[in-house]
Amino acid sequence: MIDHNRQKKIAVINDISGFGRCSIAVSMPIISAMKVQCCPVPTSIFSNHTGFPEFFFEDYTEKMQLYIDNWKKLNLEFNGIQTGFLGSEQQIEIVKKFIEDFCTPGTVIIIDPVMGDHGTTYSTYTPELCQSMKQLVYYADILTPNLTEACILTDTPFHEGHWTMKELDRLAHKLAEQGPEKIVITGVPQKKFVSNLIFEKGGDTKLLRTLRIGSERSGTGDVFSSIVAADAVNHVPFEESVRKASRFIKKCILRSIELGLPKTDGVCFEEFLTTLK
Repeated sequence: MIDHNRQKKIAVINDISGFGRCSIAVSMPIISAMKVQCCPVPTSIFSNHTGFPEFFFEDYTEKMQLYIDNWKKLNLEFNGIQTGFLGSEQQIEIVKKFIEDFCTPGTVIIIDPVMGDHGTTYSTYTPELCQSMKQLVYYADILTPNLTEACILTDTPFHEGHWTMKELDRLAHKLAEQGPEKIVITGVPQKKFVSNLIFEKGGDTKLLRTLRIGSERSGTGDVFSSIVAADAVNHVPFEESVRKASRFIKKCILRSIELGLPKTDGVCFEEFLTTLK
């Protein structure tokens, strides 16, 4: 029998956006640069992401299972499964089945619960869809929500301004009760800093601060979660991985500002791909 499982692989379940540097278009080059094969499962196809005034869009939900069934025929196995934006309860059910069908004892599940930002859910996220995402979180080994998403998943009131370490620690523990062994809450505002909160079961909660630079750009969450996913498969310690992802994104933002790239165009990570290991 032909063996297709001689190289490390991550299945990335997310949308494809042709322009704007986000989702699978980010994950494929980053994961590949880190010496792991990236195998995409498209949830939808965009000409460019929704931050632009106009875009082409095609929903791929009805074709996802047919696509996945052919992977079963190849007897594929994955060292990691990474999820990004999921636009419906049906897609979340497909992802849950994918994890159940392809997860082995050595598979790492990385869930990026893309649900909202700045204290509000995205317009497509209904209360029912939020509940479905909470069920998906149960499968995660590593969870990478931003602060808004962490609040949504734990029914914690969101507030602007400074979050105390006690509040953040409580938030992380509530998330951990839902299943994940490792959690990073990204984008925590700390005056002139932006921080990432790291939590590992059985360990200390840590806040990693970095000086805030520029403004938010599309796709940085996809860059972050892709680095964390590849590192997890490569057995890099979690804290080291989060620090690496933060440093890499900071370099990319600075270079994007130097080049005068519009915020909608994301970050020019291509210029630094060879620095990822």
